[in-house]
Amino acid sequence: MTYLDPLAELIRSCLPPGATPPADADDLFRLYAVLLRAKGEQVRDEDVHDAWSAWMQTIDSSHDALVPYEELDSRTRAADTPYAEAIRAAARHLEGQRDRRPAASS
Repeated sequence: MTYLDPLAELIRSCLPPGATPPADADDLFRLYAVLLRAKGEQVRDEDVHDAWSAWMQTIDSSHDALVPYEELDSRTRAADTPYAEAIRAAARHLEGQRDRRPAASS
């Protein structure tokens, strides 16, 4: 377990009801944790799709959705939205935790 795993679990916990991540997606959520650290609330659906594509390439390199985000149909694009929302929610949660920390005394 590394520092990315708790972030990955936080993202999972922020998924909206009805979102069903793929089975055995621990590595995918670690990629999402990298997005959380790198982009936080600025993460876009396109970023999520890129992370998913990197992960899916190791699972099924012939998957139909392994194309740039811009080439996806609207239904397939919509599948990335709950994950981007979860990453943004996780970023807000972490920011809230930082705001509640007591100030260090000098």
